Amino acid sequence: MTRSLEVDNVRVQFRQNTIIDGLSLVVDDDEFVSIVGTSGCGKTTLLRSIGGLLPQAEIGGMQLHGTPLRTPEPRVAMVFQHFGLFPWKTVEDNIRYGLAVQGRTDRHDRVDELLEVMNLSAARKKYPYQLSGGMKQRVGIARALCLEPELLLLDEPLSAVDAITREVMQKEVLGIIERETRTALLVTHDLDEAIIMSDRIVVLGGPPAHVLLDVRSPIPRPRDLASVRSDPAYLPLRAELWDTLQMGHAS
Repeated sequence: MTRSLEVDNVRVQFRQNTIIDGLSLVVDDDEFVSIVGTSGCGKTTLLRSIGGLLPQAEIGGMQLHGTPLRTPEPRVAMVFQHFGLFPWKTVEDNIRYGLAVQGRTDRHDRVDELLEVMNLSAARKKYPYQLSGGMKQRVGIARALCLEPELLLLDEPLSAVDAITREVMQKEVLGIIERETRTALLVTHDLDEAIIMSDRIVVLGGPPAHVLLDVRSPIPRPRDLASVRSDPAYLPLRAELWDTLQMGHAS
């Protein structure tokens, strides 16, 4: 496997507080890795540091395909928890926004393709206030994928939607990432979501954030809620993740 992302002994501090301390992580090309941990352990700080959104952080030692990551750049796209859509732009224009910022044209009708894949074609001229929570999040994911990034960062992107929509969107997101062979890093509080989505799961303890467990999923792709929960490896894996989280919380 070819290495995509390398995080080497990273330390992040704000004022006198150490948020991440000596954390190392490697993600291979086309791998989907989830990061789980208790609230406040530094998961989102790690993701935003990788995305170059925390310039005050000491982020030396982060590389994407051998090139250092220091500031936001086109090779990395991030999907946020709370959509981040522009209320004055239509669905189509929100998806196209990243391309416009980078001065890029819509090659191969990329926007039309994503509108179709995300079941948003009928809503292309609508504004965010006219959309459900699930539709807004699909727009946010489509906007990130429109850039065709080498690395997709997902910061709890499904936490604001209802349980049924969440399950549907897990399947949709996995489908498009597998179809486009994207490397992805997901932060989530939901163990089942991590198991369904991930080739590997990393459990963080902290603060300061440090790796407690890095485990490869024994459940092969394609995964969905039904197939995962019926797999004999599901309960032992979930128990291992839960026990590790409890250990980290107590430490």
